[in-house]
Amino acid sequence: MKAIFKNISLTIIAGLSCTASFAQNKAEKAAPAEKDYYRIVNVPTPEGVELEVGGMAVLPNGDLGVSTRRGDVYIVQNPYQLNGSLPYYKKFASGMHEVLGLAYVNGDFYCVQRGELTHLIDKNGDGKADVYETVYSWPVSGNYHEYSYGPVVMPNGNMMVNLNVGFDAEWWRGKSLVPWRAWCLEITPNGEMHPYATGFRSPCGQGLIDGKYFYAENQGDWVGSGYIMQLDRGDFAMHPAGLRWAADPSSPVKVRTEDIYSRVNPRFNDPEGKIEDRDPNRPYKTLAEVADDVKKGFKTPAVWLPHGTMGNSTSSMIQIPKDDKFGPFAGQVLVGDQAQSRINRIFLEQVKGQYQGAAFAFREGFESGVLRLAWGADNSLFVGQTSRGWGSTGQKIFGLERLVWAKKTPFEMKAVRAMPDGFEIEFTEPVNKKAAADPDNYTITGFTYKYHPVYGSATIREKVHIVNAAIVSEDGLKVRLVADSLRQKYIHEIKVDKAVTSADSSYSLLHPVAYYTLNNIPDGAKLNVPKRHPKMNHDMAGMNMEMGKVKALNAKAAPVKGVALKKNQTSKPASWTTIDQTISIGTKPGLKFDKAELTLKAGSRVKLTFTNNDDMPHNFVVVPQGQAIAVGDMGTKLGLQAVKLSYIANTPKILFNATLVGPGSSQTIYFVAPKAGKYTYVCTVPGHYYVMQGTLTVE
Repeated sequence: MKAIFKNISLTIIAGLSCTASFAQNKAEKAAPAEKDYYRIVNVPTPEGVELEVGGMAVLPNGDLGVSTRRGDVYIVQNPYQLNGSLPYYKKFASGMHEVLGLAYVNGDFYCVQRGELTHLIDKNGDGKADVYETVYSWPVSGNYHEYSYGPVVMPNGNMMVNLNVGFDAEWWRGKSLVPWRAWCLEITPNGEMHPYATGFRSPCGQGLIDGKYFYAENQGDWVGSGYIMQLDRGDFAMHPAGLRWAADPSSPVKVRTEDIYSRVNPRFNDPEGKIEDRDPNRPYKTLAEVADDVKKGFKTPAVWLPHGTMGNSTSSMIQIPKDDKFGPFAGQVLVGDQAQSRINRIFLEQVKGQYQGAAFAFREGFESGVLRLAWGADNSLFVGQTSRGWGSTGQKIFGLERLVWAKKTPFEMKAVRAMPDGFEIEFTEPVNKKAAADPDNYTITGFTYKYHPVYGSATIREKVHIVNAAIVSEDGLKVRLVADSLRQKYIHEIKVDKAVTSADSSYSLLHPVAYYTLNNIPDGAKLNVPKRHPKMNHDMAGMNMEMGKVKALNAKAAPVKGVALKKNQTSKPASWTTIDQTISIGTKPGLKFDKAELTLKAGSRVKLTFTNNDDMPHNFVVVPQGQAIAVGDMGTKLGLQAVKLSYIANTPKILFNATLVGPGSSQTIYFVAPKAGKYTYVCTVPGHYYVMQGTLTVE
């Protein structure tokens, strides 16, 4: 099937006007945007083709193979739209089960369905698959969350497949319900399977970086935030579900279930890890602390992608070619995020034999959730997208776009490297040396996450590190930051003030924040610089002020017979003798509340219980009609404190709310219904608030 698209004096006033225009142009130049450097180009889809991209592979002739969540494989001819002509879509295969990965090897496609690695063969050369050959199949329990990803073709020709956890009675607690779920499997072309590594939860992204196998993980139970990690045979990553099969004779993994539970907390004495069994007097451990204790191949992330700040659902990764055809970041890694419809950038280095590095924002604004990345024949980047049931900031259900470098170099942090006494920032262009040499223009905040069986983690153990010196290189391309008491195994947020500009002072950094995962501090000479007592850190002061404002805002009154109610009032007001209305609302899969509408009587005393039945955290926030997106955007911009603040910003637009509620939990709030009218209730978690909304009618 082929388809084509439808598809004082006037002079003085004039002088003042010119001056104003010049000032305006200068201001515009001082604030460049991502689109000025990397353009998003739409690849149109024919009417009737539901292209929920699950996998992509570029053919030798430049055509693009695309697999879909609906079980089809298409070949897209002329995806570059040369000479203004439109692409053609030809269906190559159909009838499969959620194809979340595609590879092209020796003239044939290989794809991963829910339960197997499939070889698609076109025997008669008519451009359609005649044979659907099972290379290797694995068990499935039928649980909806048992997604399968791959294959990644290794240098030896074998193929790597990653398998999700499923969920049992608790929708959010990952389980390996059947053999090899939560594992990486290495499969030979002739169908031999060798278990490779485990510790996965939802390993949607995987790929080769400098010939080594990496995978990308998503936040969840046991997983504080998304990350990328390099894996060797026998490694254990983080989530203990797959250890159920670690004693199998074919398993190379040495870590055992009891190694994890006994070290996280002795009272976690069974694989269920009941939350109520936790000793409240025992402090939480971090992943690195447990890994250092267990050893046995317990791996930790190369680079963390802080949840809510760098994204919410880590997806595909791809290495930038080691040339100048896609800008100044040759050899670095791009990582997609499905929920925030964006791509992040990662600089990697090895210190003491272990990968670590820095994560930076790169490009936002894709039309759907970014799931798959592939390099085109013209050095542009294909971005395959899907959103159905998962939600994303991009509002389309699916999308296929290309990211094209505009041949202009953005002023960015090109790389951040670890030093024995701090960090070295390398820029894409020379900096203004005077501003760059001021230590007060940099903020370094260290933090980490809890390692526990609860869904995700807020940041913990935050510490602001004093920058004692900022030493600029002769060419102005590098700045060495000497900082106090950096901690190994911690993430470090490095912020560069807007006062640090390019050499001609025309503009500030496009993305002024980096997150460096410091697995090891390198050996070497430390610079002899005096310690400083700088001005109060503006970012930390602002952060504390923001948290204080939110608390103060929650304490503000909505007067009811002399009683002040918080916006998040979780106890029944002492003066209430009766409750006029009792309401329950929950969630259901697909980023939905279980009730699309609620009705209240103006001025009534309301008890509302919000129960989260989903496999991810949600909140419940009531705002005036038309303000849901704006309030959600505010929550997304809360930075490292976003989770602690439940993605709820300090704004009078919020009438009342329930804070973040984890899977399987609930929160009850009390409030007085506002004046008659229409309102919106929304979950303000990034990626959710565009779709997870309902209508509150007050009569």
